[in-house]
Amino acid sequence: MVNDFFEVIRPGINTTFQDNGRNNLYHIGIPFSGAMDTRNYKLANSIIGNKIYSPVVEFAYQGPLLKYKGNKINFVITGDVVFKLIKKDIEVYGECYESYSLEDGDKIDIISTNKSVYGYLAISGEFDLKFQWGSCSVNTKANIGSNNGKKLEVDQKISISKINSNLTKKKLNYTNTRIEKIRVIKGTNYDYFSEEGKKNFFEKEFTVSKLSDRMGMRLEGQNIENIVDTNIRSEGLIKGVIQVTADGNPIIMLSDHGTIGGYPKIGVVISADYDKLVQISSGSKIKFQEIELSNAETLFKLYEMETQKLILQTQ
Repeated sequence: MVNDFFEVIRPGINTTFQDNGRNNLYHIGIPFSGAMDTRNYKLANSIIGNKIYSPVVEFAYQGPLLKYKGNKINFVITGDVVFKLIKKDIEVYGECYESYSLEDGDKIDIISTNKSVYGYLAISGEFDLKFQWGSCSVNTKANIGSNNGKKLEVDQKISISKINSNLTKKKLNYTNTRIEKIRVIKGTNYDYFSEEGKKNFFEKEFTVSKLSDRMGMRLEGQNIENIVDTNIRSEGLIKGVIQVTADGNPIIMLSDHGTIGGYPKIGVVISADYDKLVQISSGSKIKFQEIELSNAETLFKLYEMETQKLILQTQ
């Protein structure tokens, strides 16, 4: 008998279970998946006292409305999110990066993200989830992962297999920042594009399409002219690579991307900017800035060091 669980009253727009993703499976066509914003994912687990790569609930734009049934438990929400804690006699707007207590009958209403896309809900315990290829991460396009590879649904029960004994409340003073330009290194097919096309890519603004999702971010704007071939032999893709489709518009491969693709690749978003990239909402403007590979490596090391310092502040 399950004693501790959430009842899903409203599932939200795109709410799934995610963890650190799947490694070393590209050769059999299984994408990496995992939390879109790795820093906010890690901070959620760190603040609540879990192992850093524990499963969490990831939501996009509007999150779920959940009713809790069971023993006392703590939760935290990370990102830039508006949410309420609804108790029997009071409703309180919560603060991100601060843990709160839930008791039997309480509700969490994750109303929306604020000028961003993804947020994370972690509990002081463990969700009762099935793992597939070493990960619970859900890829809805391929029906891979826990929850039968699907998003949360109304009236669903989210079982909790374990509650941590330490329910100490914590708060991290952290504010998400945005960057003016997304930094990229040149792609393997950079020379496929005309000088005018390259200039448009780095100097013009693009708009994030409403068709963007966990698989890819489609951009609309000035066409990027291809002077060699708009299609190439399909080859391996990586997270953050920017393909240019036959109509001249870029598409950035995100965490649930396919493992191969046949469009020329003009660039790759550097790893240090990926978390910021995925938080750019549809309708927003985006510009690119070229940097060298050596600088990209240094920036990623610095970003990882900064993330680790934040994690240490929660210990």
